Amino acid sequence: MKGFREWGVMADWDKAWTTMDKGFEIKQLGVFQEMVKKGLIFRRYKPVYWSPSSRTALAEAELEYKDDHVSMAAYVKFPITSVPEGLKGKLPDGQLYAVVWTTTPWTLPANRAIAVHHDLEYSVVESGSDLLLIASTRLPQLTGMLFGETEVGLVLDSLRGSDLVGAQYVNVLRGKESVPQPVVHADYVSAESGSGLVHMAPGHGMEDYDVCTPLGIKADAPVNDLGCFTSSALPDDPQALEGKSVLDDGSSEVLKILGDKVLAVHRYKHKYPYDWRTKLPVILRATEQWFADVGSVKDHALSSLEEVRFIPEGGRARLESFVKGRSEWCISRQRAWGVPIPALYNEDGVAVLTDESVAHIISIINERGIDAWWTDSQDDRAWVVPGLEGQYRRGTDTMDVWFDSGTSWTQSDQRADVYLEGTDQHRGWFQSSLLTYVSASGREGAPFKTCITHGFTLDQNGKKMSKSIGNIIAPRQIVDGSLLPPVKTKKKTSGPISQALGPDALRLWVATSDYTRDLIIGQPVLQFNHTALLKYRMTLKMLLGSMHPSARTAPITKLDQIALAQLQTVMAEVASSYDNFEFYKGINAINKWINSDLSAFYLEAMKDRLYCGDGGGVVEEIFHGVLRMLTPITPILVQEAWDHRPEWMKAEPQIHPFHRTLDDPIISPNRTVRDDNLLTDLPWLLNANTAIKTAQEEARGKKIIGSSLESSVVLQLPSQALGVFERYADELETIFVVSSVKSDGEVEGAWKYCCDFGVPGGKGTAWVVPPEEHKCPRCWRYVAPVEDELCRRCEEVVSVS
Repeated sequence: MKGFREWGVMADWDKAWTTMDKGFEIKQLGVFQEMVKKGLIFRRYKPVYWSPSSRTALAEAELEYKDDHVSMAAYVKFPITSVPEGLKGKLPDGQLYAVVWTTTPWTLPANRAIAVHHDLEYSVVESGSDLLLIASTRLPQLTGMLFGETEVGLVLDSLRGSDLVGAQYVNVLRGKESVPQPVVHADYVSAESGSGLVHMAPGHGMEDYDVCTPLGIKADAPVNDLGCFTSSALPDDPQALEGKSVLDDGSSEVLKILGDKVLAVHRYKHKYPYDWRTKLPVILRATEQWFADVGSVKDHALSSLEEVRFIPEGGRARLESFVKGRSEWCISRQRAWGVPIPALYNEDGVAVLTDESVAHIISIINERGIDAWWTDSQDDRAWVVPGLEGQYRRGTDTMDVWFDSGTSWTQSDQRADVYLEGTDQHRGWFQSSLLTYVSASGREGAPFKTCITHGFTLDQNGKKMSKSIGNIIAPRQIVDGSLLPPVKTKKKTSGPISQALGPDALRLWVATSDYTRDLIIGQPVLQFNHTALLKYRMTLKMLLGSMHPSARTAPITKLDQIALAQLQTVMAEVASSYDNFEFYKGINAINKWINSDLSAFYLEAMKDRLYCGDGGGVVEEIFHGVLRMLTPITPILVQEAWDHRPEWMKAEPQIHPFHRTLDDPIISPNRTVRDDNLLTDLPWLLNANTAIKTAQEEARGKKIIGSSLESSVVLQLPSQALGVFERYADELETIFVVSSVKSDGEVEGAWKYCCDFGVPGGKGTAWVVPPEEHKCPRCWRYVAPVEDELCRRCEEVVSVS
């Protein structure tokens, strides 16, 4: 939280909560109790992702997949002991073997079935005295690998998988415990790889488990918490495999024991799950775990997403796909920390988990604290719900951390406006929050109204940040400016100046980024934002120095009306962008408006009025507008500007910009002049302004003029456009920052430059020519009747003062 506060994040920090707070844990256990009451929590012996490196079960959300994992794969033959009646007359004499392919030979001791597909065709080939059963379409790919130069004869083809179902074989690794094992059908069997026959170990594979369980085939997993074989892996010689790591030499040891039953061994590169914390491989291993029934609430969860807004929209399909593809959620973990699963176990290891028992345990935790579950004596009867007879011990399983964070919705009586996290959280926090909410909240809808996902940060070369590479950029480096080189000053007495811009620099970088994608951060990106932040600061300084109370009573000119229209337009665009969480579009609109409309147009045109005229204008309105737009992005700068507003403004009761929204009115009704032509005329005026500036640059490039006031303008316009410019005739020289403007006058002078521009009715031409009068020494406009004398306006101002 310290970091968030340093970065200018506004929140009710005095009422902040964490998942380790006692109140949070009690509410989390209350969610668990509600799910127990609804029959959504159950315990089962089945395969789960198991991390030997962290010695705990893992959920799918806690996995990372490595695409270049290399396994030792093998083709192994199992002797078939009996075949269905329909095949007995078709097979020649000799021992028939089923050939299976596996990328995890260490799971072969747990083999309990072989799967074929009903609709695949299989062949029997003869190699020496052996008859081998292989999918027909796989023979061309496997002949060389399995048999080398040995001649192979086709004995029988066109056997359908349905004809093989019911055959039996033995797993020789089971030795004296060997019993006939079945050949079964499985939908996922294909002939795209392997042999077309699949080795099934229901204790080490989820699909295998799902196929075998309805058939009464028991799962077995002779692997301990460390990922090492137990003595039951090889009953005839328990010491041969016991203690060997299945992920290290386990596969090679199993293949060594199988001897001539191994037909071929090869290295196989494939995608494989890793523990996201330890970055080491995981295994599938059947253990007794606690599960939440997702299948019963899946439809409700999916329908509750219909009213949720997703940013980007693709997040909807991603979250829905994870929910659709899940029937249960393994919620138990084997860790020495966390919220316990409040289950009691009798002397036979049978679990007790009821609404009453959980409610009683919650009351004890509320009284003694969560740590008492672990530290109290095991024979402390206080934890046992009254009426439960016998000896009971407290369980050691803890809840999945996604169950912890997934119950964060309990901290508010309302649905969250926004859930914001990385793209990996569709299978994590977003999903766990949704599932617990629809299971236990008793409310309609999802726990969030809007679900926003962001990408990840890359270095300036587009590489993922990693400690091992050493390319991680910490937020404080953006805040303190250490990523940017110091600015060298021309003063000999001063050293280089740091480019530290504080939390606003970090916030501006975030706001200018399209966070729905992975973001590149480095010196070029930060330098751009650094420049923009300095531009905001200089603009605010200009506005602060240009505000006068007298401006409130000064007349509203056409130029002021244009500035107000542009301000209202950009504020509406920024408000829409912020409402849609597209902050980078809002910042782009602000930058474009400041550079093009405010600095280069209005403030440039206003200089004469501010310095030499009546000091009027709408600078105060613009000042408030800038603060409103920048408040969510650069609050430190906004606060600084607000603190430095003129004393006459401070003396008035005003609402702080932090407490105002972009749709709050800025312009006083008595300062509003309605002009229906303004918005339609404005593009033509800006076209003319651009053309004039272009012609002036040509003259300036030839060193004919310096200031734009050293020129006058003649506009040649089609008849349809005359009315547009005549409406602004009194202010055209101010709008264009020139000494005079004529429409359709003679183009005369010692020099002239022109540029065409679009107008109603076709094309207009802007001519830049020498001024007809003399330079006023006060305002520098060339409108004085006599050289070295003041112009009429300046004469009046000077005489009044």
